[in-house]
Amino acid sequence: MPRPFRDSESTPDGRRPGRRDAGARRGRTVRSVAVPVVAAALVVPLLTAGTRAADRPADSLQAQFAAAADQYDVPENLLLGVSYLQSRWDAHRGAPSVSGGFGPMHLTDARAALAASGPRDHAGAQDARGDAARPPRSADEDSDAKAKRAQKAPKRLPARLRTLERAAELTGLSHDALRSSTAANVRGGAALLADAQHRLGHPLSADPADWYEAVAAFPGGGEGDPSATAFADDVFDVVRQGERRTTDTGETVTLDASPKLRAPAAADRSRTPHGKAECPRNVDCEWYPAPYEKFTNSSGEEDYGNHDRTRRPRSQKIDYIVIHDTEEVYERTLDLVTDPTYVSWQYTLRSSDGHIAQHVRNKDAAWHAGNWYVNSKSIGLEHEGFLTEPDAWFTESMYRSSARLVKYLAKKYDIPLDRQHVLGHDNVPATTTSGIKGMHTDPGPYWDWEHYFALLGKPFTPKGGPKSGVVTIRPSYDGNRPVFTGCASEGEPCPAHGSSAVRLHQAPDASSPLVNDVGLRPDGSPATTGVNDTGARATAGQQYAVADRKGEWTAIWYLGRKAWFRNPSDGPVAVPARGTLVEPREGRDEIPVYGRAYPEAEAYPEDVPVQALSPLPYKVAAGQRYVTGLRTPGEYLYAVEYDPEAEHFQVVRGKQKYYQIQLGHRVAFVKAEDVRLVR
Repeated sequence: MPRPFRDSESTPDGRRPGRRDAGARRGRTVRSVAVPVVAAALVVPLLTAGTRAADRPADSLQAQFAAAADQYDVPENLLLGVSYLQSRWDAHRGAPSVSGGFGPMHLTDARAALAASGPRDHAGAQDARGDAARPPRSADEDSDAKAKRAQKAPKRLPARLRTLERAAELTGLSHDALRSSTAANVRGGAALLADAQHRLGHPLSADPADWYEAVAAFPGGGEGDPSATAFADDVFDVVRQGERRTTDTGETVTLDASPKLRAPAAADRSRTPHGKAECPRNVDCEWYPAPYEKFTNSSGEEDYGNHDRTRRPRSQKIDYIVIHDTEEVYERTLDLVTDPTYVSWQYTLRSSDGHIAQHVRNKDAAWHAGNWYVNSKSIGLEHEGFLTEPDAWFTESMYRSSARLVKYLAKKYDIPLDRQHVLGHDNVPATTTSGIKGMHTDPGPYWDWEHYFALLGKPFTPKGGPKSGVVTIRPSYDGNRPVFTGCASEGEPCPAHGSSAVRLHQAPDASSPLVNDVGLRPDGSPATTGVNDTGARATAGQQYAVADRKGEWTAIWYLGRKAWFRNPSDGPVAVPARGTLVEPREGRDEIPVYGRAYPEAEAYPEDVPVQALSPLPYKVAAGQRYVTGLRTPGEYLYAVEYDPEAEHFQVVRGKQKYYQIQLGHRVAFVKAEDVRLVR
């Protein structure tokens, strides 16, 4: 095997013996600036790395990329492209990503990140199946499954979660410097790329096209096969197209386009099918099946898991895609979903490179959302991540891979790409009042919905005039930093962080209490700033009916009352929109709201137990309006027995029709006979 590239071979000024001219090395470069890496640059902390290039050009992030590329003979535009696909050049103030990656190059030190992390909890103990026709799956059963898998977990983390350790070996820099200094971090990333190229037996070429395999090996720590081909394709796309972005520290970084760059492996790979996996061809995807088998449960009874066999979309239309985060590292997530005693979802996405594993066929119903109606009509995507880590950011490669998968699924199953069909788990309603407090709250306020929908090709653009009766929530993610608490410990403020969430008050005054969610707080007390408290939160892309306006403040109808948010014209957090609204029919003082759209009792055959139409504690009063997303007949999937050939399940359909509405942070349903449409 070729000898690994190490900083110990460098001369005292940081230049390797025999290095060819930097201008010749760089070839298709971004900039021709080469700045030596001096000791002072290596201790510039991520917290203060945002000094603009005009003020401190030698310490600018742009110059740090140029210096690292020069030192390690890595094409500078390629180094910038790899970093963009990991972090979009953000420093995240030295905080780790969802998979323990640090800095612009996403150098992973998962053990250190996990040791310093807060509680991994979605704030709920929901039954992921959510079907009242069967005993609830207890939290104890899920905990037992997790404990059993934890005992079998390998003690040494995979290479992809230890790339910072390897970077330290290559550069001689400390772990702390690689985590906390942009210059050191970028230098570590360049060393890893050069080492991967060396391990693969390739020369340190001036042509970025010669580095395709090294880029494909980078997310895995440079070891093993260069398997992250979709990641490499994305990097090459970014280098071809160019990028310019102002980072989270206020510094502008530029990657000039290299339109003639070609990746020799990309065309062949794009035609390669994924075997049994149901994925688009422009992602890396594998079939990693969840079990469908019988077992004896903790009560000594015969049971089965961990999903139900059906025949969608012939048996039921798929209406939703539900976005989750895993609360576990990717490897343990795969262990859990392959346990028949645990719950299930269709896909898991890996943070470091966007790799996708499919577990449950899309024709089958997985147990993931805590609402059986939604489970029976949805596809669940779990993204590697931890909600309550305030700066546990999601990588660009995972956002892009997820967006490609969602676009593929939306086209295949005719699912509209909007926020009433692409839901967060935290937007799924409880089925009954008793279940409201147990509903999960992932992916949480730090998921960048605006960026995600831009990748989906459906940006949240203004539609309508300034007095429009509908608004789309659209805060500027990086600049929108509401205070959250409880990330590390109860009541403790979370570090400031960009967010998709907008806070809602009882009056047009920032000092007024937050609105009350009667389902979470029946005593009428206001919502809190807790990271898992969704009671007074509107999120990017959600649409609401305007209830009032006063100066810089806008009120929307939310959970049966006016909810106010500051929306100044010079920095709006919502934009005008158009949409279809519902309001109570004339003569109705108020109408009930439901968490599931089930048929009327008369629709059920004798061998299927009637599912109660249990209203939630919220009411829609006369004069209030809510944006509607879809009109649907009442449906109930009855699948309560082991049925490997999908021969015995039944779908009950009634005459009762429903409209789905954006009631609060979560969606809900109202009967069509109770409302009239307002366009």
